[in-house]
Amino acid sequence: MRKIVSTDKAPAAIGPYSQANIFGDFVFTSGQVPLDPATGDIVGTTIEEQTRQVFKNMKAILETAGSSLDKVLKTTVFIKNMNDFGKMNEIYAEFFTEGSYPSRSAVEVARLPKDVLVEIETIAYR
Repeated sequence: MRKIVSTDKAPAAIGPYSQANIFGDFVFTSGQVPLDPATGDIVGTTIEEQTRQVFKNMKAILETAGSSLDKVLKTTVFIKNMNDFGKMNEIYAEFFTEGSYPSRSAVEVARLPKDVLVEIETIAYR
């Protein structure tokens, strides 16, 4: 059955949604933005800094759910400016092992919550 995931090691949901849901052996995370979980403030001003914080938040949620970044099957990246894709991609590659890269979609969007530069969501297994 479905189980809601919640941890104070990642930013609290800022709307009517959960940090993640577990269903069977799968974890579906909500999109994570580069917020400090303790203060709710945006971390970083560059795409590199913000991408690192997104993954820090994602890691905390996945671990709370009994999963990890190594078990991510699919990501969706929402980026404010596709010209930053290369820089984001360099940081992204630090968090995944070659040979087990997840499937990915990446789209440029007009605006993200709190005007951040990047948001990433995942599907992982446990």
